[in-house]
Amino acid sequence: MNALLRYQTALLIGSHRALPPVILYAAWLAIGVQGGGPLLSTFGYAAGALVPVAAWLTRICVTNEPPAARSCVASAAGPGRAHLAAVLTAAGTALVLALPGVLLVTLLSDPRSNDHRVAVPVLPAAVAGLLTALTCLLMGIAIGALSSWPVLRSAAWGVPASLTAALLLLVLGASPVNAALSGMITGSARGTVHTPWLPLAATLLLAAAATAAACALTSRRS
Repeated sequence: MNALLRYQTALLIGSHRALPPVILYAAWLAIGVQGGGPLLSTFGYAAGALVPVAAWLTRICVTNEPPAARSCVASAAGPGRAHLAAVLTAAGTALVLALPGVLLVTLLSDPRSNDHRVAVPVLPAAVAGLLTALTCLLMGIAIGALSSWPVLRSAAWGVPASLTAALLLLVLGASPVNAALSGMITGSARGTVHTPWLPLAATLLLAAAATAAACALTSRRS
């Protein structure tokens, strides 16, 4: 698996296809993360962008190889393992984006409630912000895995499907992503830290199930 991960990482870096989602996330942070903003709500703002960004990176990684190269790798390592390596590369890349985002918010934001009356403990807030980012990241991975090859073979269906799913999961109350972000927003208003353990566990299961389903389908369609 290490060799597959190195191969997928080198392929991603060499293709430069990761630049648009990286630039999108950097621009999102540059616009919304400003000095003196409420810490918790800014964590929620930064984390929310990771849903479409992670989904985009997943689509890039699982479609980055030419068909002939994909067939060679699948023959050598197994189609399921090869596909898993692509998804894990996308997850790792999204995590590399998320960690500086959490650090930036921690350094620039005001550790108080929205009305600046209640102090917010920085370390628990940073942990909650990181877990919220992971929740959004994992949901993006799940979306990307289910809206890309081999589940959806055509980009004409996959791209709008992933964008629609990302939007719905951000706004629907039943979504674990929405629950995590709502906890940050509510906590920012009250000056209390809500650590999103349950939303994180739910998205971890969803991402694992979506990835397993995509890998199994890859084995059948290769």
